[in-house]
Amino acid sequence: MKTDSTSVLVVGGGLVGLSAAMFLAWRGVPTVLVERHPGSSPHPRAIGYTPRTLELFRAVGLGPRIPQAPADFRLRRSRVESLAGKWFEETPWTPESRQEPRVEYSPCAGAALSQDRLEPILREKAIALGADIRFETELIGFEQNADGVVASLRARDGSEYAMRAAYLIAADGHRSPIREALGIGRKGRGHIRTLRSVLFRAPLEEYLQKGITQFNIDQPGLQAFLTTYGDGRWVLMFSDDEERDEGTLRAMVSKAIGRTDLELELITTGRWELSALIADSFASGRVFLAGDAAHTLPPTRGGYGANTGIADAHNLAWKLSSVLSGVSTPRLLDTYDAERRPIAWLRHGQLFARADYAADAAGSSKDVPILDDDAVEFGQLYRSTAVLDAGDELPPALRPDQWAGQPGTRAPHAWVFKDDERVSTLDLLQRAWVLLAQEERWCLAAEQVGKQLGIDVQCLRIGVDVRPSDEKAFRTAFGLGTGGASLIRPDGYVAWRASELPADPLRLLGDALRQVSCATR
Repeated sequence: MKTDSTSVLVVGGGLVGLSAAMFLAWRGVPTVLVERHPGSSPHPRAIGYTPRTLELFRAVGLGPRIPQAPADFRLRRSRVESLAGKWFEETPWTPESRQEPRVEYSPCAGAALSQDRLEPILREKAIALGADIRFETELIGFEQNADGVVASLRARDGSEYAMRAAYLIAADGHRSPIREALGIGRKGRGHIRTLRSVLFRAPLEEYLQKGITQFNIDQPGLQAFLTTYGDGRWVLMFSDDEERDEGTLRAMVSKAIGRTDLELELITTGRWELSALIADSFASGRVFLAGDAAHTLPPTRGGYGANTGIADAHNLAWKLSSVLSGVSTPRLLDTYDAERRPIAWLRHGQLFARADYAADAAGSSKDVPILDDDAVEFGQLYRSTAVLDAGDELPPALRPDQWAGQPGTRAPHAWVFKDDERVSTLDLLQRAWVLLAQEERWCLAAEQVGKQLGIDVQCLRIGVDVRPSDEKAFRTAFGLGTGGASLIRPDGYVAWRASELPADPLRLLGDALRQVSCATR
């Protein structure tokens, strides 16, 4: 049996696997992705992508490729008899909370693009960056030891070969044979119910004029969920596991629409397991779980499913890159589980605390307060050895303006000028370590510490390299005095902060960077 080799093997070619391959290749990591199917699923599946996900895609150059929704867009849902019948109350995702004035937290808005439209964009970008994508290639089995992982693969022609990799990312879905082989259990609300669906095409744009795109159908003989993919395709979902023939499906679609005079094209049907389960560990040796393999979170208007998995891939990619390049010890990889598993549990709790799934909570959301959407989206807190001063006394999430640059949170967005170009602070991050400071002594320290540790640290001086229109407001956003500094990780999260200039910035920065990067020197 022949043996191929790569640095990282990704198993699973859905949104999360493709994102992992893309983020890794963008960082120059040799990556092979295998997917047993010949392409994307015929079901559109996920559709909503959050501003944070768009920030991650923007960093790798995909911003212009993905059409974004208006800045004030939010998914709206209403209970209706049918589209053409009576419309009842609108149900919010999060109870309204007035916040004046409105704060701009991101340079990005969300996107409403079906998964089968987004996956080819990610695939094309990953390949352009150097990732090796192999469809119709199945993982038969794998073994790991202290030196790496050896996977047995079967190609489309039936031939078998081995793939040796330093690390393996399991993005192989909610049933995850890799997770099962590792013996990793799961906890959470568990199985909720089995759903059946029918995907169809119909000219129903007139019913979208109010801005509502999701509908709970409530009429005698039909309780179902109807939503659009924004491209003429719609899906009707039934909360049962009943097989229906084409004639029955057409009749039920017509009942949900409330009209029989429209031409309907039935595209395909589906069967779905709705569950909420979090893996007991997101890693085992050199194998890492991501996406549904790590956590199944039912579809929500908060974007807790695919978006959470894409963030897993982003978190893991820079850490694998740092370890594989020899900059960090493998201890850095321990922080993947430490940072991402609590986020999955945070979203699990938020999901069942809200009205959409409250009836399915079965006690899993008891005493869980509903958090601000901007806090969940932009202000989740990481606690790990790759962050300093993010103690257990801190809440799991706050809005960025409430955090004010707290280590363990995403560095805040602010518009600045760099080389006479107006950019977001986020556009200056996510590639390497960045030290943001106003005092020149910090930049001298960053240069010296970077050489000592073999780490590329870019120092950006406030007022010189980046010029905010209001320096005081900018420093407040990052929690910095005039002599302070903020150390930001390659994933855009604040790792450490000094509010003011210490007596020995070189020693303080060196100690901090050595710890949070798990430096090899």
